[in-house]
Amino acid sequence: MTFISWLIPVFPLIGFLVIGLFGRKISKTLVGFIGCGSVLLSLILSIGVFMDVMGSFGIGTPTVYDIFNKNHACTVPLYDWISSGNLHVSFAFLIDPLSCWFLLIITGVGFLIHVYSVGYMHDDPDFSRFFSYLNLFIFFMLLLVLGDSYLTLFVGWEGVGLCSYLLIGFWFKNNEYNKAANKAFIMNRIGDLGFLLGIILIYVTFGSIRYTEVFDVANSFPASQPVIIAITLLLFVGAAGKSAQIPLYTWLPDAMAGPTPVSALIHAATMVTAGIYMIARSNILYTLAPVSMDLVAGVGLFTALFAATIGLFQNDIKKVLAYSTVSQLGYMFLGLGVGAYTGAVFHVTTHAFFKALLFLGAGSVIHAMSGEQDIRNMGGLKKYLRITFITFALGTIAISGMPPFSGFFSKDEILGYAWNYNKFFWLMGVLGSVMTAFYMFRLFYLIFYGKFRGTEKQQHHLHESPMTMAVPLIILAALSVVGGFIGFPEVFGGNHWLHEYFYPVFKDSYNNLNYHASLPSHSTEIILILFAVAAAGASITAAWYYYKKKENLPAKDGDNINPVQKTIYNKYYMDEIYATLFMKPIDRLSEKLHQIIELKGIDRIVNFFGEGVIWMSGQARLLQTGYTGFYIFAMVISIILILFYKLV
Repeated sequence: MTFISWLIPVFPLIGFLVIGLFGRKISKTLVGFIGCGSVLLSLILSIGVFMDVMGSFGIGTPTVYDIFNKNHACTVPLYDWISSGNLHVSFAFLIDPLSCWFLLIITGVGFLIHVYSVGYMHDDPDFSRFFSYLNLFIFFMLLLVLGDSYLTLFVGWEGVGLCSYLLIGFWFKNNEYNKAANKAFIMNRIGDLGFLLGIILIYVTFGSIRYTEVFDVANSFPASQPVIIAITLLLFVGAAGKSAQIPLYTWLPDAMAGPTPVSALIHAATMVTAGIYMIARSNILYTLAPVSMDLVAGVGLFTALFAATIGLFQNDIKKVLAYSTVSQLGYMFLGLGVGAYTGAVFHVTTHAFFKALLFLGAGSVIHAMSGEQDIRNMGGLKKYLRITFITFALGTIAISGMPPFSGFFSKDEILGYAWNYNKFFWLMGVLGSVMTAFYMFRLFYLIFYGKFRGTEKQQHHLHESPMTMAVPLIILAALSVVGGFIGFPEVFGGNHWLHEYFYPVFKDSYNNLNYHASLPSHSTEIILILFAVAAAGASITAAWYYYKKKENLPAKDGDNINPVQKTIYNKYYMDEIYATLFMKPIDRLSEKLHQIIELKGIDRIVNFFGEGVIWMSGQARLLQTGYTGFYIFAMVISIILILFYKLV
């Protein structure tokens, strides 16, 4: 399977081309079959490649080991791509435990989202265009994680940025959606500039941009070299933009403008995790730059807390989940920053399960509510949407970090490493977990319990989603329940299989003298876990008491609310602050430059030459008298001048 791994991204690309070219000429059923089938084929191949990697560990087919090196990795070259001076870049794929793991997440969760989209988007007139965009998105994401160099990663990186723009602004007739798409595209370009500069500095420093060559040379560098710090900080700028970390996070909540399956695809398993993948792939560089790791951890923790506070007061079902995503991404960066590389990727995995489930569950609720997204107008949906209710409940418990659901294992692993790294980081991480549990159960109780608060027309329309939407919810719910056991910790008698699986990728960091990440002792770890679970449990109880038992409702937009709540509800006015500090000054500067440089400078120069040509043409036209004698005279004079020129 490994030698045909190049087919994994090719299948979605073919699906995009076929649907994009012929989608309007074929039935929606066939479009859905092609769109889902192409990703399913990629999933099957990804499983095969994963089994090859497992074979290199001595599990499965032993003969497979021959194609892998001692790091359980192999390169699949395709063709020579760029050759200019000393720069030689081949287009090749790197197959190793990290890339294979992300292949499974992208194709597995991506396939379920495709299947869900068949039911959710069935009545949309642009059904085929939607599936073509989805397939193209999957193609670029697969390219991103398969590439064996930073340049190939960057191509996939830019591709998913383009596709996110197309998908967020899918309903482009609504100008607000177009603004959200533009915001995502432009803000990502800010991060991408840092990423591109980082790649250039990598080439200047190491003479290559291939992972294996860069990391082999980097291993010989001492810690805290200024050039390594500069590289890692530039890469982090790119990761902060793509994975929505402060200050480049405001695009992600606005990305809710796209259809709900798009929200699940972008927020759960694909685009926003690209930054996590890039830093995890560059782990040895970050291990050599402790300052950068401190910054990654600090920014991640601040983002997790900041976004969690905003989620406490949001009333749009998708906005709550959006800020939850920003907060959970902060936890992943916290894990990377404290050296818990496996824990961060573990949380990427569990987050893909429960966040995709929650977004698709939200889509099921919105579908039943005829497009309504305000949770203040819902309530009592438990008896109408039984499958959605049960699966959403499981996803809510998982994201709240309650045992034995998946989110518990991954989040507490990150918190365990944070304890040994910095006690304050651990405490703030627990506080973020408490807020997560509160706002998620607030969301859950307001949607499914109490009296129905919508219109009679909405109540009449209430119904469970079709099976094409319900089956993905059930599968994701099952994964949200049992998915955490792949990283069953040693403190409970496990061997943390995922840690052993990723060891070949992260071993250089583990063996580096500068690396000090570790879990606390078992007794301390159990105490920390009990404290975190008890705190989250108390938070859930508070949400139950306030929103289920007392049936309190969030204030209406016109009601008087205290200034603190109003500030948080309005997202700390960050969009307004950005507009004042950046957008308005740039707009004013652009207007002045337009008036002075464009109109009075460039336009006048262009007009001068244009008017000059017209004047000269008018003068030259006077020579066209229409008299034959004048023409003969001109010819004779011209011949004399030519002869005179030749004689001279």
